[in-house]
Parts: sequence; structure tokens; C-alpha cells
Amino acid sequence: MYGVTSLLLLGSCAVQSVFGRPDVSRARQEGVLLQRAVNDFIATEEQVALDQLLCNIGSTGCHTQGVASGLVIASPSKDSPDYWYTWSRDAALVLKAVVERFAHKYDGSLQTEIVNYIVAQAKLQTVSNPSGDLSDGRGLGEPKFNVDGSAFTGSWGRPQRDGPALRAITMIGYSKWLVQNGYTSTATNQIWPLIRNDLAYVAQYWNQTGFDLWEEVQGSSFFTVSAQHRALIEGSALAKTLGSSCSACDAVAPQVLCFLQTFWSSSSGYTLANINVNNGRSAKDANVILGSIHNFDPALKCDAATFQPCSDRALASHKVVVDSFRSIYNINSGISAGSAAAVGRYPEDVYYNGNPWYLNTLAAAEQLYDALYVWQTTGSITVTSTSLAFFKALVPSVTAGTYASSSSTYTSIYNAVFLYADGFIDKVSQYAASNGSLAEQYDRNSGVPLSARDLTWSYASFLTAVARRAGVVPVGWARGNAAATSVPGSCFATSKVGSYSTVSVTAFPTSQTPNGSPTTSVTFTTPTVTTTKTSTTTGSCPQTTAVAVTFTVRKVTTFGQTVKIVGNTDKIGNWDTSKAIALSASQYTSSNPVWSGTVSLTPGQAIQYKYIVVNTDGSVTWEADPNRSYSIPTCTATAQKSDTWQN
Repeated sequence: MYGVTSLLLLGSCAVQSVFGRPDVSRARQEGVLLQRAVNDFIATEEQVALDQLLCNIGSTGCHTQGVASGLVIASPSKDSPDYWYTWSRDAALVLKAVVERFAHKYDGSLQTEIVNYIVAQAKLQTVSNPSGDLSDGRGLGEPKFNVDGSAFTGSWGRPQRDGPALRAITMIGYSKWLVQNGYTSTATNQIWPLIRNDLAYVAQYWNQTGFDLWEEVQGSSFFTVSAQHRALIEGSALAKTLGSSCSACDAVAPQVLCFLQTFWSSSSGYTLANINVNNGRSAKDANVILGSIHNFDPALKCDAATFQPCSDRALASHKVVVDSFRSIYNINSGISAGSAAAVGRYPEDVYYNGNPWYLNTLAAAEQLYDALYVWQTTGSITVTSTSLAFFKALVPSVTAGTYASSSSTYTSIYNAVFLYADGFIDKVSQYAASNGSLAEQYDRNSGVPLSARDLTWSYASFLTAVARRAGVVPVGWARGNAAATSVPGSCFATSKVGSYSTVSVTAFPTSQTPNGSPTTSVTFTTPTVTTTKTSTTTGSCPQTTAVAVTFTVRKVTTFGQTVKIVGNTDKIGNWDTSKAIALSASQYTSSNPVWSGTVSLTPGQAIQYKYIVVNTDGSVTWEADPNRSYSIPTCTATAQKSDTWQN
């Protein structure tokens, strides 16, 4: 079997460790099992997420018949709910993930999607809609459009002012790649005029209220304002690189940053998601986690003014937001602070009865991976009075202070945070559909996927979270600009009236491939566990090389049907139903309809599985979601697992 013999620091990176539990050896073993389970899930889910994301981009995506080229549908769902639209915010965040993946490793097919998106956005900028048109920029704040690119004229929460900022950020990201690889003229002539329109909108309308990213609250949103600040800073830097300027960006950005500080509530100890509202909510909201990760710049380290993921403000808010869902979701029952939990939008949510969202659970993980990256590359972790509660939930003995990577306290914190982050990925693994599909939500009681199916933003969130886990981080946006983090002494509602122009982009130059300049990849050593395969002992129990697990499931069947087990390892078919393991009905009676079978599995292995019924015609019926989880025992040669078919 695989038994943990030690936990090591590799460079400045430590393996997963304990939650301050009294049984240290058990906690270490649980950490190893969790890491294995997450590794296995990522190995299969990453390709699923990328494929399904691309399926939702028109016009060639497998779910996009009738969708205009370059437009990103929110979901293929056309009723209950109808998400058959393209949202400016969702599309920008999805393509932002695509651009980051492309910039890390060149992929011509992804480049085609990026170019098609930019061409489509040039058209959308000119579409008159209920928010306005391009003449004064107001039309850029329209939240969504029909899938053919025409205006959606129904009633809606408009304007939504995050779309232009996020779209600018996404197009800036690709422009930076072009410049890096010698294609400055393409960035200058094809993309910058579009970015300039969006930046003009941000500089002109940033200090006016609008609807938040959940499209429910009209006021000032942390997520929106943080994106607006980044867009202005990054846009100004790109302008200079292209031999231009953005004076409005330079004038307004410091005031946006100044306003951003008002979202921090020192008395409450967390970042308020929305202000300038009176809706009776607590303002505890995953909005602030999303705002932090989409503003991540590794070079800014743990800067609190920009709410960087490892800043004390962001970590304190992470704890408050995640904890707000522990007592209200049944699937979080019994999960204590410091252990990963299912994460929703905000605790007062009633949409579809208020449930966890895959993208928010993934965002909770991504913030922690961001923090781990910075701690590793800087070689220290700082605990302040603001973030102390976050850290104490993981390592109860910790006190405020700065801990160098050579210290045991650093190791304990690093290990615990990595394990905590992996726990959120494991939640998604547990409640994803058996084919890897990620919907918008999963039921707060049963974990069954709910609402819009194959939500594009869910897949993008998975890809960025696992990229951060692998140490693949985005190119920084602050570029050493002091204005990015320098908060003015006084805030003013400064805005600049912009000028807007119609931009015609129909095609891009071909063969714009990397020219050999440095890539954006960054080496990051993830925790590694020292293991042994020898027949030794762990604690007081002897290790074995295999465990014969007998699976028993109660399922009423008809003559000719067969019950089988299939799961995420080769021993049980690796989710291929043609390789599923058949169970026996030798003990089946009308009063006790049980099927059973024995499978030899690796001690300590964490598996996921489901039961299926194979009908007489060869068709397959799956039991209902979620996937089942089971950790193979380590101190016995046999084990029993009894289940009841999930209807």
C-alpha cells in the first residue's frame, strides 16, 4: 500500500498536511487521499471542461446551431431557465480564460476562437439596444444580446457596467500576446479601437450605479468596480505600449481605486459585495471572491488596496462568505470551519431556492491557489489581526506574524491551505454529473445538478482554478505602475466624457504564431507526498497490497436486467459502461433485492462510482447524481460497502 512516511518542503512549497486535528497521522493520510482524488478528477475533467466550453461558442460549437460566429452562449438551455443568449460579462470571462490558456501554450484552434470573439464584439458594440447606442457609449452597458447578435429588447436589469471593463481586459490580454510576439500592428489597428471604446465607457460611467453580476441588485458592486479599476490601469499601459495614450484612464483610475476601498467594512471584518443599496441583505457574497481572483496580479503580492487573493482583506472575506453557507445547505451539514464546503452566491439567495454554484465553489479554490503561489514565490506568509480568523480555522495554534518558508509554522499553514483548496475541487467532483457536465447550480439538499445545463462560465471557472493549482498564473496587469495600488488621500467622483467610434473588424492577419519569445508560463512546484510501497506498518495497523471490496446495492430489477458498477478507475471501468463490473443477483429476493460483487482495489485509494442497470436490449440506465465517493480502507484485506440505488 501507499503510506505516508513524511511531509517535506520541496523548495518553498510544502505538501498537504493537517487541519490541526489531534490524529496527525490520520490527517496526513486523508490529505494524501484527497490529493489523489483531486488529481484523478482533474485528469479527466479538464478535457471535458475545455471541450464543453468550446461547444458553447458559435458558430461551429456542438451546442450552437444558429449562433453567430464568435458569440458565446451562456448555456444551451432554452427553457427553465432560458439562457440561450450571449451575455457581455459571461462571454468576456470565458474568453479571458481562453486567452490565458492560449498565452501559456500556443493553440491555433483557441486563437481562432479568440479572433472570432473580437470580430463579434466589434459588431455588438454598434448594435442599438434598450441601454442606448454607441454615439454616447450607453449601449455598451447592455447586458445581453440574442444569439444572432441582435438586440434583446425584453425587460431586464440594465445597465450592467462590468461588461465593457471585462471585455477590455480580455482583448488587452490577447493584445499583449500579439505585442510580445511581434504583431504590434494587429493590436494597434484591429483591437485597440475596440478597447478604447470600452475604456471610454468605463471612464465616463464608472461612478453611476448599475446592476451587479447576479443581475439582481442595482447599486455599486465590488466585482464591477474592481474590474473597472483593472481595465483602466491595464488599458493605459497597453496604450503606451502601442504608442498611444489614455488620458481618461490615468485621470479616473486613482479615483476608482479610492472608491473601491469603501467596500471594506472594518467593523464587519469582510468586504461588502454591494453598497449604495438598501435591500436588507448582509452583503456577504461570492461577488468578492470573484472580484479578487479576476484582479489577481502575482507581482502585487498580498496588496490589500486591490484586494489581492492573499491579502488579509480577501482571506477574511473568503472565510466569512464560505462560512455563511455552512448552516443553510444540507449538503454542508457537519462540515466545520476550515474544511471545504459548497459555495453559493449569497446566503439570502432564493433563485431556484438558493443553491451552491459550481463556479463559486471553484472560485473559492482558485483564490487559495493564487495565495499559495504568492506565498511560495515570496517565501513567507503574513498573518494579521484581520486575517487571523481565517488562518486559525486551519491551524488553531497560529498567531499574528510573518513566517518564513523555513519555519514549521509556514509549512503547517501552507499544507493546510492547499488541502483546504483541494477540498473545494473535490466538492465539484462529488456533485458534477457522471459525464463531467457542469450545470449552473447543484441542489442544496441532494447535490443533484440544477438550473441551466453546461454553463459556459462553470467550465471556464474549472479551467482557471486547475491552472492556478498547477502554478500557471496570468500575466500581471499592474506592470509596476504605482497608481495601481496608491490610494489617493481624498476620493472624488471624477469621470471623463468619452468619444466613441464604429470599428469595422472583419478579419485578422493569418499565421500569427509565436516567434520564440518567452512564454507566460511560470514554474510552480505543487505539494508532493513522500510515499512507500513496502509492506510496513502505519501506526498500529499492517499495510496490505490490495483490498477486496464487496459492493452491495439494493435495486429492484426485472428479468434480464443486470446491475453493474462503474467508476473513475481502471478497476471499475474508468466510467466506460462497456467495461463496468457486473454484480451478482445470487442473494436477490423480492424482500431483499440486492446485487453484489467484489473488486480488488488499492488501499487508501479515493474512488468515485455509480451503479448502472444494463437492460436486455443493451441500453444503460444510470442511477441519479451525485457520484458516490469511497476511500478504500488501509488496515484490512477486505471491506464491505452497502448502498441503495439513487432514484
